[in-house]
Amino acid sequence: MTAALVVTGGAAAGCKAQTTGNGPIHVTKTSVAPAPTEKPARSSVSNSTQEKNPDRPAQPPKPAKRAVPADPVLFTTGSGGAQVRELQARLRKLQLFDRNPTGYYGPVTTASVRAFQRRQGMSAGGAVTSSVWSALRARTSAPSRDELYPPTARPLDDPDPRCLTGRALCVSKKSRTLAWYVNGRMLSAMDVRFGSAYTPTREGKFSVGFKSRDHVSTIYDTPMPYALFFSGGQAIHYSSDFAARGYAGASHGCVNVRDKKKIAALFAQVRKGDKVVVYK
Repeated sequence: MTAALVVTGGAAAGCKAQTTGNGPIHVTKTSVAPAPTEKPARSSVSNSTQEKNPDRPAQPPKPAKRAVPADPVLFTTGSGGAQVRELQARLRKLQLFDRNPTGYYGPVTTASVRAFQRRQGMSAGGAVTSSVWSALRARTSAPSRDELYPPTARPLDDPDPRCLTGRALCVSKKSRTLAWYVNGRMLSAMDVRFGSAYTPTREGKFSVGFKSRDHVSTIYDTPMPYALFFSGGQAIHYSSDFAARGYAGASHGCVNVRDKKKIAALFAQVRKGDKVVVYK
């Protein structure tokens, strides 16, 4: 008789008991595969990201990028440079800027920009934004070099009709400028000043009577370089006082020029008998 004894629990599970006759029962172990050991689950996250370094400071969040304004300001009060000079020249083409370009954005330029903005139905803030600049460029042609860098501090006056024939020195008291014309074509221009109320510069049509390169006044004992005499003792000449003091001073009736190079070049071109027209 053979009986099978099944012992449950522990490592004896699966043992086989054998018996013969009435003899004692012997229990022997059979070869049983050990229970599989459980391996730790492997994480797909590396230790470098899984474990935090307590000594490393926390990284601050990155600041959000600023949004670019839809209509950025290009230049405004206090700006300067070539583009401001171009702005002024373009505004002058529209008769909104009554001075020569300076390249500096001051109160006069601000007022001119506001006038243009109002004309275009824009908000008149006085600053040139991208849309304002585009509108101005669309309505004006590119300024020439003479328009960007005029020869005189203030805009030239319209020439007297008598200046537009032959050879003429055209002197405007209104714009305080002298323009040199030959057959209606302007060859040069320069700033000038005149006599005071007590010694006014005479107006009218004259002609150059004589030239004196290194003249000295016999009345005031003052130098009058590059003198072009046109009416008695009155002449067009260089004035170091005008160059130093500007319009704070006045002459004794002469037409003063403050740019020495320009009057020197003019002196070399002008002939005796050329017209001199002084007008308001």
